[in-house]
Amino acid sequence: MSGHSKWHNIRLRKQAQDARKSKLFGKITREIITAARAGGGDPGSNNRLRIAVDKARGAGMPQDNIKRAIQRGTGEAGGAQFESVVYEGYGPGGVAVMVHALTDNRNRIVGEVRSVFSRHGGNLGEANCVAWLFAQKGVIIVPRGSASEDQVLELALEAGAEDMLTDESSYEIRTGPGDLEMVRSALDRGAVSYDSAEITMLPQTRVTLDERHAQQMLRLMDALDELEDVQQVYANFDIAESLMEAMAA
Repeated sequence: MSGHSKWHNIRLRKQAQDARKSKLFGKITREIITAARAGGGDPGSNNRLRIAVDKARGAGMPQDNIKRAIQRGTGEAGGAQFESVVYEGYGPGGVAVMVHALTDNRNRIVGEVRSVFSRHGGNLGEANCVAWLFAQKGVIIVPRGSASEDQVLELALEAGAEDMLTDESSYEIRTGPGDLEMVRSALDRGAVSYDSAEITMLPQTRVTLDERHAQQMLRLMDALDELEDVQQVYANFDIAESLMEAMAA
């Protein structure tokens, strides 16, 4: 599993245990509002909203908060409206980085993102400078304890998954963007629990980092992730398993 995927999985577990839930709730609320505004307030017919609501429940967000966020998105309740923006750049060691944000102030977020890149050995680039290095995919993370590898693989492939990667703690199922919901439904029917199911950007080529660049890169990823407006950070780095485990510890 690539260094970025490993970092992402570690972040998922960290977020699930994070006492500072207000920042995480804020990010999820923005996604719910935006999803509801774009596709309506019914999670049953709006897959993007369903994914956001599931993420909210997985993070422990109260149902009333989820309901209010949906109402803000559909216009039933007031509040700021957010727009989606994407920033691209390069991190330490020439790593390609994409930053997806939901913001009500473009000037603020571009300044914050540029500052983070500069402080951590990277630089913000022009639009589409690295987008061609990524492909949009559905990704489902299944903890190993949920089911056997054979069971998960069979359910996923029969439902239309493209591939499944494994490591010592989880299975990573990959699908086409339009097939994510079918594969997720198959796991539900098979009583297989999962940590996350989302549309993401997967790198098509990767840059292997040495220890110095790896430490800088992970600091950059964490700093970007800490920005209130930032929803997702994607990058094409690889780090040796032993080095990744040492830094995660």
